[in-house]
Amino acid sequence: MELKYLLISLISLSLPVFAGPSDNNHIHVEQVNGGKNLDITISQIGFDNEINFSFAHKNNTFDFLQSGNGNYIGWVSYWGSGKSWGGDVDGTGNTETVRQYNGATYGRHIWGNNNEVDVYQEGTHTHNLDIHANSVIHDITQSGTGSHYNHTYFYGTTSTSQTTIVQSGSGSHNSQITIQGNQPTTLNLTQQGGTNMSYNLTQNCFTTGGCTVSVTQGN
Repeated sequence: MELKYLLISLISLSLPVFAGPSDNNHIHVEQVNGGKNLDITISQIGFDNEINFSFAHKNNTFDFLQSGNGNYIGWVSYWGSGKSWGGDVDGTGNTETVRQYNGATYGRHIWGNNNEVDVYQEGTHTHNLDIHANSVIHDITQSGTGSHYNHTYFYGTTSTSQTTIVQSGSGSHNSQITIQGNQPTTLNLTQQGGTNMSYNLTQNCFTTGGCTVSVTQGN
């Protein structure tokens, strides 16, 4: 088993980095439209892992761990690559921490500033994240076996938005969340156990200080 580490702390980044052919791991990070003060840490342990994305602007921090085989970090499939219009992460002061194990997929488009994203996946889970907002704190944890799926979409929140989504156990959980609004929005969703569960929420809240939802399901 090959072990790959990449640690970069640069004023700017303009080069793609590829893992060696022996483990078929792939790293391609590209900076577009300038920027500075990048902190990026990438660890790949296993085979057939891929990281492929672009970013723009300054003061962004990325910390990625891929362990096992067949993990992927990239862009949201329905948007495609953001390289031509500002990067898959387009903003300043964004922080991403991602941990993936054994066949997990994470695709995102982050357009905004000072967003914090912390994703943990274990197993063949898929998480798509689309943020058009500032100061979002987003946590997602998908654990256990099975094909847990989550699509979280933010649009238009200007500050004070927090989302925590946990799907656990062996059940084939599914959650699709769309959160829109102008100021505070808080959602906590937990789906647990081995029972198949599904959830779909569209939240349009334009009231300052409003919008709080908490959902807990399962055994």
